[in-house]
Amino acid sequence: MGNDQITNVLMVILGVFIVVLVILIAIYIMLAIKSKKRDKRIENSEEENLTTNKQTGTKGNTALDTESILNFMEFEDIEDNMIVQKRGFKYLMVIECQGVNYDLMSEVEKTGVEEGFIQFLNTLRHPVQIYVQTRSINLEKSVQVYEDKVKAIEEKYIYMKNQYETMLDNQSQYSKEDIEKHLFEFTKIKNLYEYGKDITEDTKKMSLNKNILNRLYYIIVPYYPADVENGEFDKGELQNMAFSELYTRCQSIMRTLTGCGINSKILSSMELVELLYMAYNRDGAESFGVERALKASFDQLYATAPDVLEKKMAALNNKIEELAVEKAKTQVSQAKREIEEEIKEKEESMDELVDLMAKMILQHNKEYVGEEVVEKAIENIEKEAKGEKSNVRKKTKTSRSEK
Repeated sequence: MGNDQITNVLMVILGVFIVVLVILIAIYIMLAIKSKKRDKRIENSEEENLTTNKQTGTKGNTALDTESILNFMEFEDIEDNMIVQKRGFKYLMVIECQGVNYDLMSEVEKTGVEEGFIQFLNTLRHPVQIYVQTRSINLEKSVQVYEDKVKAIEEKYIYMKNQYETMLDNQSQYSKEDIEKHLFEFTKIKNLYEYGKDITEDTKKMSLNKNILNRLYYIIVPYYPADVENGEFDKGELQNMAFSELYTRCQSIMRTLTGCGINSKILSSMELVELLYMAYNRDGAESFGVERALKASFDQLYATAPDVLEKKMAALNNKIEELAVEKAKTQVSQAKREIEEEIKEKEESMDELVDLMAKMILQHNKEYVGEEVVEKAIENIEKEAKGEKSNVRKKTKTSRSEK
C-alpha cells in the first residue's frame, strides 16, 4: 500500500472522528439547555408556592391539613343550643326523640301512632333530617352512683349493727320491745345493703360487655339566614333570628310528636357537644368519653383515627397471639397425655424392669458374690417371674369363667 493510500485512509478516519465529536457536542448542548429549563420551572413553582403561603398567612402543608379537617367536620361552633355551619350561613337545632314499643301496642294504639305520624308529616313546612346514632352503653356513671349509695348504706348498717350488739350486751337496760324494734330496723338495713351490693356487682359485670348497644333518635332542623329578604344584619342579630326561628320550628315538631306518644326534647349545647363527639370518635368514645376529654382540657372536637394498616396489624397480632396460646395449650395437653402413657407403661412393666436390673446388678458383682451364687439367684428370679405370670393367667381364666 502506497503512501497516498495510507494518507487517504487516515483522512477518512479523521473525518469520521470529527463528525462523531461534533454530534456528541451537539447532544451535550441540548441536554444542558433542557436541564436549565427544568430547573427554572422548579424555581418558578417554588416562588409561586411561597407567594401563595404568604398571602394566606400559612406555612407549608400544615395549612392544607388543618383546612381539610375543618372542611370535613362541616361545622364551626356550638352556640345557644345550635350548631353553626358554613360561617354562620346555616344553623342547626337537634331534637332527641324517645322510641315507642310499637310492636307491643294494641291495634287502637298503633292506629293512633300512625295517625299522629301522618299529622307530623303534614305539618312540616321546612326540611328536616332524621339521624340515628348507635352507642355502647357506658355504665361507669351508674356504677359510681350505686357505689356511693351503697357506701352510705354500709355506714348506717355498721352503726346499727354496733348499736344492736351493745343492746344485746346490756339487755337489762333495754326493754324487749326496743330490742325487737331495733332488730327489725337493723334487718331492713342489712337486706338493703346486701341487695345494693349485689346490684353494684352485677352492673360492674355488665359494664365489661361492650356489645350492649343503645339507639338514639334525633331530628335535625336547619335554618338558613340567607332566606331573610331585604335585610342587612350583623352576626349577633342573625344568630338571634336563627335561634328564635329554630326554637319555634322545634316546638311545633315536638307538639306533633306528642300525638304519636313520643317524648322529645331540644338538645342543649353540652348535649350537642356529646353528640358530635360520639359521631367523630366512634372508637375512642367508649374508653375516653366527652366528659373526660373536657376535664383533660381538650379544645378540639375531633380525634385522628389510627391508620387502617395499623388496625389490621393489631388485629393480626391479636389473632396470632390467640392461635399461639391455643396451640400451646394443645401441645401441653398432648405432652401430658404422652407422659401419662409412659408412666402407665412403666407401671405395667415395672416387675420386668426390676428383674432385669436385678440380673444386671448380680452380673456386675459376680466377682464378689461368686459365679454359682449369681447363677442361682438369676435362676430364682426367672422362676419367680414365671410363677407370677402363671398366677396372672390363672386369675384371668378365673375371671373369664365367672363372667
